[in-house]
Amino acid sequence: MQKHLLLCFFFTAAMAPVFAQSTKKPAAKPAAVTNKRPMKLRSSWGIYLSDTLPKNEVIKLLDSALVVRDEKNIKYPVLSFAFTYEKHEPYLNDTTGQPALYKDFTGDNFKSASLSPLWSKGLKESLQTGDVLYFDEIIIKYAEEKFYKAPSLKISVK
Repeated sequence: MQKHLLLCFFFTAAMAPVFAQSTKKPAAKPAAVTNKRPMKLRSSWGIYLSDTLPKNEVIKLLDSALVVRDEKNIKYPVLSFAFTYEKHEPYLNDTTGQPALYKDFTGDNFKSASLSPLWSKGLKESLQTGDVLYFDEIIIKYAEEKFYKAPSLKISVK
């Protein structure tokens, strides 16, 4: 019994360096690519975060692109976003005889950082005080194969 125990000990001691050398260390990742999520992102349209803006300022912004930055002020390219236009139209309620507001929602998805020229032109003609513009589902390219959703924007027209 002691022979077997002694033999097992020598066999284990002799094979330990062989096993230790056969394990491979994982390759180190480049410093530029990390698995961390991006720092806190903030979305803006032109220079404005979500805000209430005068109609003439919103009309100036209609041709501007969405911009997404992190805490270190690094810009990330916007790949796409969902846009919704909330139009308020006053009407006279037939039942009560009181004036009321009708809300009409229209929108589209864009595969760029800005509104299309068709949308921009249409909004310049129809934008009124009280309307609201929503920029949702803003997708940015963070790294080579990494895409993230940035915070939404809400612009109210006063």
